[in-house]
Amino acid sequence: MTANNSTERSQSLEPRVDPDFESAGFTSFLGPVLFLTSIFFLNFTSRIIFAPLLPSIEMELALAHAEAASLFLFIGIGYFVSITGSSLVSSRISHRKTIVLSATAVGISLIWITLCNSLWSIRFGLLMLGLGAGLYLPSGMASLTAMVTSRHWGKAIATHELAPNCGFFLAPLLAEGLMIWFSWRGVLLFLGGCSILTGIMFAFFGKGGDFSGEPLNFLSLKILFKENAFWIMVILFTLGISATMGIYTMLPLFLVAQHGLERNWANTLVAFSRISGIFMAFVSGWATDRVGPRLTMSGVFLMTGAATLLLGALTGSWLVALVFLQPVVAVCFFPPGFAALSAIGPGSARNVAVSMAIPFGFLVGGGAIPMGIGMMGDAGMFALGVSMAGGLILSGAVLALFYKPGT
Repeated sequence: MTANNSTERSQSLEPRVDPDFESAGFTSFLGPVLFLTSIFFLNFTSRIIFAPLLPSIEMELALAHAEAASLFLFIGIGYFVSITGSSLVSSRISHRKTIVLSATAVGISLIWITLCNSLWSIRFGLLMLGLGAGLYLPSGMASLTAMVTSRHWGKAIATHELAPNCGFFLAPLLAEGLMIWFSWRGVLLFLGGCSILTGIMFAFFGKGGDFSGEPLNFLSLKILFKENAFWIMVILFTLGISATMGIYTMLPLFLVAQHGLERNWANTLVAFSRISGIFMAFVSGWATDRVGPRLTMSGVFLMTGAATLLLGALTGSWLVALVFLQPVVAVCFFPPGFAALSAIGPGSARNVAVSMAIPFGFLVGGGAIPMGIGMMGDAGMFALGVSMAGGLILSGAVLALFYKPGT
């Protein structure tokens, strides 16, 4: 392929914008952004719903803490494989169709799990869930940053981040509400049906993503791998996901098994502790637009690491206070994190940067870290496992200061 053909290929992958695009206000983009946010909400909630369900699943299947926590590892493995190879899909069927495929696959996987009665059949379903869910984020972020002018990226990404923040809050309440009438399987059936329905609606009524992604090739990888900023973001996303999803997935079980709380009270406590995240994402987006992602990320990791370390060390009313404080700062990582990641490499390779940087974060932060905490729990050191995770997160405060795009 000649240089001219390569240039034409790269340009064809970029969405075309109208002349008034750069001067448009953020409200003109709000509808499409919220539609993507709703899809991301179901995608994310479908993966974390197992956190409030974990005590019930553990009891029904007679699992040890590490076996129960391994469910998140299988989601993480599927997510790792899928998000890494997502550009192979989006480069062929467009970001829009990839988003539809992801929502449908997530729904089918959840319905499959409701029919399973053994640990390994559930693990297989969770692997498929991770494979389906991993297709969304690179295409979702590429569609989001293409439909919104760069001066509104902080606000658009903060709006998009309402999805996981609302998911963190609503997942335990949804689980407890539905388990009044149904088992944990009924909760998954409900979410699976909603995901399939949303995917169909986006196929007919959604906007954005009508362009192909940059295929994963050696040139794109070479550009990214040569940048120190890319590798720094890989580690920072691992720590950011550990602080949010990694801690969250084990927190209900930690409160029940280590501190003797009733399941419904533990889930309610965890749910309401996440309300602040809905608003803090906008605060973080505002800070990112004004002081930049580097300083914002460093401050977030400093406060989050300290709060997580204390979460494992304290008891009683101090424990309750830390359950509420830790997520206040933990969720603030993602607006500056995605803004920093979007600044690495050329625009046509933006989805490749996302699909290469985030998988390791979800595999380790959302899979290995929860399983490690579970193993510590089986050894009678549940609290120490949480505090050790906090120590790792704290190291991100220093590492973030070395982030410099283009280096």
